[in-house]
Amino acid sequence: MGAAGILAAAALAQAATGFGFSLLAVPLLGLVAGPVDAVVGSSVLACLINAVAVARDHGAVRWRTARTVLAAGLAGLPFGLLLLTVLPARSLTVLIAFCVLAGAAAIWRGLRIRGGRAAMLTSGFVSGLLTTATGVNGPPMAAAFSAMGLPPRQFRATLAAIFMVVGPLGVAGFVLAGQFTTRAGVIALAGLPAVVGGWWAGDRLFARLTDPDLFRRVVLAALCVASLITLARAVTA
Repeated sequence: MGAAGILAAAALAQAATGFGFSLLAVPLLGLVAGPVDAVVGSSVLACLINAVAVARDHGAVRWRTARTVLAAGLAGLPFGLLLLTVLPARSLTVLIAFCVLAGAAAIWRGLRIRGGRAAMLTSGFVSGLLTTATGVNGPPMAAAFSAMGLPPRQFRATLAAIFMVVGPLGVAGFVLAGQFTTRAGVIALAGLPAVVGGWWAGDRLFARLTDPDLFRRVVLAALCVASLITLARAVTA
């Protein structure tokens, strides 16, 4: 019951803001099922969520932005691995928390950046770097997309399109590394109804966020929560 509630809340956050599923699900689900199974099981469910989001809103995806961000993200992966070998895990976690908080502060101050190639390459590279260094890549991209002024539906759909490519690659890596256990599969299968219910509720909430300013405030609040959760993980690690 506890795991179902966690997954439902995480799916609601993902549907309403376009990000946050793994950020919420992994640390809380890890207390119930163990950290590795939580990561693997939630990753499978995240793939399904993003596939549904893209299928529903494929017309809203900014494919040029998604392709550019993905290409730059792949380039950033090895640099993240380098940081991972140089810096302690706690230092990396604190670093990403402050980066997310800085992004939230920039949005609060009304920062706007042009949606040009340089902005997309930068956000993609940083996202790829943080993917391998910390496992947290959604909030930085969300901050960049918000600063670029993407409308709510384009914002959510484009993030989902990016995660739809990255997610299965991560799951394939878990399988090759022998980390896809029976327990992780059970988490994914048993958690599916909760994720469906959470997504439905979050999607209804998202439908009300048609005002760009209101959506920006919701994203801002979500980024602040994300930074606090990440800092808490660093303190308790």
